[in-house]
Amino acid sequence: MLNNHARILGFFSQVGEVTGRKKLQKMIYILQSSGVPFEEKYQFHFYGPYSEELSLRMEELCNLGFVAEMKEEKSSYIQYHYCLTDQGQDFLQQFSLDMPDYQKKAAVLMDKSSRFLELVATMLFFRDLNHNEVEEKVKKVKPKQRYTTEEFTQAWEMIDKLRQLH
Repeated sequence: MLNNHARILGFFSQVGEVTGRKKLQKMIYILQSSGVPFEEKYQFHFYGPYSEELSLRMEELCNLGFVAEMKEEKSSYIQYHYCLTDQGQDFLQQFSLDMPDYQKKAAVLMDKSSRFLELVATMLFFRDLNHNEVEEKVKKVKPKQRYTTEEFTQAWEMIDKLRQLH
């Protein structure tokens, strides 16, 4: 049980601060889909793949003081920022995590918007379909996003890049 918590803390030790709950959800899902052994279960939800387990785990890590959650009020919503605390770092050092090096993959994801990561994660969720079927499915389940041909191309390129990175 605590190994999964430690893996999330290890994620924050590699990426630093993550802005947005959606971005966090999508980053963990995409990393998991590209071979990083996170164990959270995902279901399809409003914004693509979503893990209730990850949400609960984050709540626990925040309550324990291992992850700091900062709220920033925007004009019409609240933006959340997450980062590892010193207590979280101390806790993490008690674990010997058997995790591959995914620093390069995480860095690629950190540079992308939540909207783009939502597209990539949704495409990966339907990865059992062929390319055309994936794009049609995404357009069907996310019509309001109005993803462009260029965005789909960039998403496929990112998926390929993540497969190649070690």
